[in-house]
Amino acid sequence: MGFFCTALAALIFFIVQILPPAKGWENQEAYEKILGLIPRIVAASLVAYFAGEFSNPFTLAKMKILTKGGWLWTRTIGSTLVGEFVDTVLFVAIAFFGAFNYGLLIAVFISNYIFKVGAEIVATQITYLVVRFLKNSEGIDYYDYKTKFNPFHAGTHE
Repeated sequence: MGFFCTALAALIFFIVQILPPAKGWENQEAYEKILGLIPRIVAASLVAYFAGEFSNPFTLAKMKILTKGGWLWTRTIGSTLVGEFVDTVLFVAIAFFGAFNYGLLIAVFISNYIFKVGAEIVATQITYLVVRFLKNSEGIDYYDYKTKFNPFHAGTHE
């Protein structure tokens, strides 16, 4: 529902921008400068989120198998490195390529990527507490040996 509402909002911003302005409205150029990138930013956000949210758990699950369930911090941070790289590259490229110069694109990418990975590093201690609680309360430790990671597949297991 959130994806639909966000896409609808972007479509409305786009339609309002291409419609002829009302008589007496003298700020169309300012409107386009300020809100003109909104449809691209929303599209970039949706694509990047989907791709990043696919690559992160995939990496996390494969790393869990490789580490035999150990080294949780390497799995959480490693999967974040991959997922946020995919997310940030796609977002910056789709949202701002052609609108920003290359130096600014790189600066936006680096600052966003460092912030996102930094947030995961800070949250790692909380992750340890939550994982320990869930494993103890549920009594299971699941490994994704047979999980189908195709995001377009209706089922999750064979």
